[in-house]
Amino acid sequence: MTNSNMKNNSHSADVRFLCFVVMLVASLCSHNLLAQDTLPASVKIAQQQRVETIARVSPSVVAIFPPSGKGGGSGVLISSEGLALTNFHVVRGAGPFLKCGLNDGNIYDAVLIGIDPTGDVAIIKLLGRDDFPAAVLGDSDKVQAGDWAFAMGNPFLLAADFTPTLTFGMVSGVRRYQYPAGSFLEYTDCLQVDTSINPGNSGGPLFNSDGEVIGINGRISVEKRGRVNAGAGYAISINQIKNFSDHLLSGRVVDHATLGATVRTDDFSNVVVDTLLPDSDAARQGLRQGDEIVSFGGRTIGSVNQFKNVLGIYPKGWKIPLTYRRNGERTDIVVRLLPLHSTGELLQFVQPPRPFENPEKKLKGKTPVIPGHDHPPFPEKYAHLYKSRQGFANYYFNEQHQKRLLSYLQAMGEFGKRNTKWTFTGTHQDGSPFRMVITEFASLLELPASKQVHLLDIERPETFMAGLNGEGMLISFLQLQRLLTQKKEGFTEFYYVGSEPLDGVGSRVDILATMESGREARWYFDKQTHQLVGWDTFIRPDVPECKIRIEQWNNDGQQHIVPSRWSLSSSGMPKSVFQADKMVIETIERPDDSPAPDKAAAPKPKT
Repeated sequence: MTNSNMKNNSHSADVRFLCFVVMLVASLCSHNLLAQDTLPASVKIAQQQRVETIARVSPSVVAIFPPSGKGGGSGVLISSEGLALTNFHVVRGAGPFLKCGLNDGNIYDAVLIGIDPTGDVAIIKLLGRDDFPAAVLGDSDKVQAGDWAFAMGNPFLLAADFTPTLTFGMVSGVRRYQYPAGSFLEYTDCLQVDTSINPGNSGGPLFNSDGEVIGINGRISVEKRGRVNAGAGYAISINQIKNFSDHLLSGRVVDHATLGATVRTDDFSNVVVDTLLPDSDAARQGLRQGDEIVSFGGRTIGSVNQFKNVLGIYPKGWKIPLTYRRNGERTDIVVRLLPLHSTGELLQFVQPPRPFENPEKKLKGKTPVIPGHDHPPFPEKYAHLYKSRQGFANYYFNEQHQKRLLSYLQAMGEFGKRNTKWTFTGTHQDGSPFRMVITEFASLLELPASKQVHLLDIERPETFMAGLNGEGMLISFLQLQRLLTQKKEGFTEFYYVGSEPLDGVGSRVDILATMESGREARWYFDKQTHQLVGWDTFIRPDVPECKIRIEQWNNDGQQHIVPSRWSLSSSGMPKSVFQADKMVIETIERPDDSPAPDKAAAPKPKT
């Protein structure tokens, strides 16, 4: 056969193969169109609902860029005021201000509020409008393996116009545990999905089929495959983030919790206490080495990973119900959780303040490398929204919450300044009378029926632990007097913490923390009524806190709202209830007629 014939035959074969492909494609298309026409109505409705849901939630998805424009990630708006969730590792090192894009094609300035380095969560606030499109938060505890889930974000920074990329799949597992890098970026109780998650998706939302946010995407399993989707992605559960949301809004560097104990699995597959810190609240409440952990935070504990999962979803300082078994007997307690990290360990994540006076000179005229956009990285008009302070991601937002809680205290009346004497008279729960006097320099509690007088001399710390004062009632009411008379000026530390369920089982309360002379107090304000409902006083780290809960407030007839009935309790001691029939507020002089410490006259200069 000649070369010419071979070429002709080869050409004919190519033509026949091409015709076959065209016919096949045409057949498939015709079959597909026919299949579309014969699809059940329910399938078409479900598809249309999915398309509408995606269109509805897309405006809430945020593309996040650092001021340099290099790198970036995703986020999701959760309020019309511009609050948005993202990953801590997306904003780490970016400074207090960022640039954000929405699918309306616009770039918005944003300011960092709070960070959770352990849980890999951060909250930012987009600026420039008060009608941002916000997503609805779902309930991640209701998510099951097999549920549909879709992720939205900006993987590989593909969305030059900020229209988010969509990937669709299902939930592969729930309540997964992903080990941290050191003791940070720990994913506890997280959702595993086969929905494609890639670099740039970090911080973006994981939605359920109703368009509710059930998690924040953050990690993928890569092993040796490179940093691309390998079929296993992980999202921080939205219920964990709800626990931390007010703490993040406080502008602080938020810490997670530890029980003050380690656990192991024994020979019978029970989860038992392996080691226990003697000064932990769990130890004070009666937990001991070898006790079996039956349930924690309302969940049954059957493995060490389950224990870690539950522990990881709570901030430090929360009180959590715990049930343990010893010698076949179950005991229910509520324990206060300890901080997981020291203050020094958390400080490494605080971004040092940057100057705002001349940002263009600072960056030598450079602008963010955001495709198609040219904006200066530091917005001068928003500079006041960032305030640097040790231990805070952005102290400005903490100050706003302080002002809010102080306004609730101000509504209780004007209690004077310093040198104030409070005298309570009434009855103890056993029906016997009591008299309690609170002043800055000395306080006392008289119980005539039992012939007891308990004295608190502010100059003699050893009296702090005498009699009923061992539960700290006198020092606790001294803290209340200081709070109502001196407000912020009466304390060396004064900041908003966040919120938590009161005593681990009650309704949510806002928490104000104060510190003076080594004594810490946590003040609890009902989130609905804004009323001060109680406080805990920590006299010393090795002493159980004194818990005061106000059961009734009354007007004293002098435009003061004062406590008239309260309970007093402490770990290992029975609760006592006091009913005050009268409270008298007087202005007095110190016994030595010397001025109060903060009013002492400055020494006169020598002539």
